[in-house]
Amino acid sequence: MSASDHSKTITKYFHFQGVYTLGKWITPAFVGIDAKGIIQYLSDQTPSDELPIEYVDGFALPGFPNAHSHAFQYAMAGMAEKHQKDTNDDFWSWREAMYQCALSMDPDQLQTVATMLYIQMLKKGYTHVVEFHYLHHDQNGKPYSNISEISVSLLAAAAIAGIRITLVPVFYQKGGFGKPAEERQRRFIFGDVDEYFKLLEEAYSVTQKITTAQLGFGVHSLRAAEVNDVIEIEKQGPKHIPFHLHAAEQLKEVNDCIAYLKQRPVEWLLNNLPLSERFNIVHCTHLNNEEVERLAKSKANVVLCPGTEANLGDGIFRLTDYAKHDGNWCIGTDSHISLSPLEDLRWMDYAQRLLTHKRNTFDDGASYLVEKAILKGNAAAGITNNNFFESGKPFDAIVIDANSPLMSDLNTNFLLSRIVYATDNLMIGTIINGKWIIQDYYHSEQESVANAFSETLKTIKFQ
Repeated sequence: MSASDHSKTITKYFHFQGVYTLGKWITPAFVGIDAKGIIQYLSDQTPSDELPIEYVDGFALPGFPNAHSHAFQYAMAGMAEKHQKDTNDDFWSWREAMYQCALSMDPDQLQTVATMLYIQMLKKGYTHVVEFHYLHHDQNGKPYSNISEISVSLLAAAAIAGIRITLVPVFYQKGGFGKPAEERQRRFIFGDVDEYFKLLEEAYSVTQKITTAQLGFGVHSLRAAEVNDVIEIEKQGPKHIPFHLHAAEQLKEVNDCIAYLKQRPVEWLLNNLPLSERFNIVHCTHLNNEEVERLAKSKANVVLCPGTEANLGDGIFRLTDYAKHDGNWCIGTDSHISLSPLEDLRWMDYAQRLLTHKRNTFDDGASYLVEKAILKGNAAAGITNNNFFESGKPFDAIVIDANSPLMSDLNTNFLLSRIVYATDNLMIGTIINGKWIIQDYYHSEQESVANAFSETLKTIKFQ
């Protein structure tokens, strides 16, 4: 589409060394945006009008969606790594430290932590976060007078940071399969499904007021809810927004599910919910052959969190087998021990190579990893995009430094694979709605948030 077709709406142009669209590079690349940051022009041809052109010595990729975040856990990143000799430190013992972290913060402190986290996500290449939210009540386990108090804090944090957010309040009621909730889980717990839907309605009314916010819904996990409630929430919940749920992260979880439900977690989901592209199942670390094939064919989306899954000793998702069935997946940072999408994508592939002893996990690893992570991550966030940088869509991008030695030859056959497999910390910045949010690794709010963040960390007590 020519620039003259939109000359009345375009307010400025960016000129990049290259822009990565679905399956190919445009080099050089000119992006014309309107006053709201919406793409009106994308071409390798210099615009014919005389509007301002900002030259950027870099390569633009779409911003990555972070499809799974527990913001409060950023406050404890790296603080559960001291292991007592001759003890068995695993996911279940890590969870005790997580409970202490969850009980430590009031809404203002949580907002501070989330704001700092979201700024760091933007610096690493994420432009949209899916906040899987279960810290619902006050520190005594009582609902706030405004039952969406914590939701408001998270949405405010995203607004200050400038990141897009899909808020996913989730139902949480049990302490395990057939077990009542534990006292240290008191901030998570709903009395019944009706209470949950009241919160969801309040969260919806809040997100409706924010142009960069959306809503999802779901259940924490099969172990955190009675299965009849899982079915009811899916059945009665909105049909036009994404549904999220943890499943099959740990072997103990799988074994407990078999003992209680006589089925494996993902097997139960496949047999009892109408899985489709709207469903986002987080982790799915432990699947058998039948589950791998059936889950892929259902078109449900697996949300993988490589940094957290490695840190917690969860295991390795069967990505090689899943990809053979054209399964959908995307990535998230979960507990935020790792915040780089490129690092996580790289290590997702490397884990498969270590298992198979082969280097060709995928025909073209870089394009496969980037395209799945972005397109299916958008789907997990409730965004319908079938391409990158579509005309009429907001211009959200991350920009890689063209002056890196490996970027200098402009050979587009290898450009994306060099970015994915051989670069790190080479971002010039992050653009959302056509505006620089991060430039030269700087965010305008980082100093104002830093002191409050440091003070909040001092309040997190670990035994």
